[in-house]
Amino acid sequence: MTTNADDVWRLLGELIEAQKETERLLKEQSQESDRRFREQSQESDRRFRETERIIKQQNEKLNQELGKLGNRLGEFVEWQVRPAVVQLFQKRGIAVNEFHGDLSVKRFGEALEIDLLVVNSDQAILVEVKSKLSQTDIDEHLERLEKFKRLMPRYSDVKAMGAVAGMVVPEEVARYGYRRGLFVLAQSGDSVVILNDDKFRPRQW
Repeated sequence: MTTNADDVWRLLGELIEAQKETERLLKEQSQESDRRFREQSQESDRRFRETERIIKQQNEKLNQELGKLGNRLGEFVEWQVRPAVVQLFQKRGIAVNEFHGDLSVKRFGEALEIDLLVVNSDQAILVEVKSKLSQTDIDEHLERLEKFKRLMPRYSDVKAMGAVAGMVVPEEVARYGYRRGLFVLAQSGDSVVILNDDKFRPRQW
């Protein structure tokens, strides 16, 4: 069997056409891949921007809520704790008659901040106020009491005691404060009460 020149040229033409078709298909696949990549990239960018928007919105909402909480804490101190604190301790037999708010002192490279200081001539009660009282808050207040007389020597001769107050006071935290010798004050309706029972004897510094 012999192959003439026409057959050779026909086969060669078919090979060339097949190669062109292959190149065309490869080019279309490449363009399609590029298109899909661009779409995926655009979708990723869109999702990223949407996530950024949501996070920003949530942060703004959180900041607003924290601001409201700070305002509530300020109102709690201003309208409930301060007016009641002297009377509450007087009812417990501690004849305090004045209070000072937001005290701050720096001495010997140390700092001390006191939310409320309730005093008379020979007694002083340091009151720490929190929105939600925690065990850590109590431990920090105990440290505050340890350095009170050192940093505020004009009170060196008084009997110092500690109290913690909170808009929210978990039961286990109240028990912890009680065991550590602190008065525990909590919001009750529109007023403030001392949670410690009559058997309680406060720790003195």
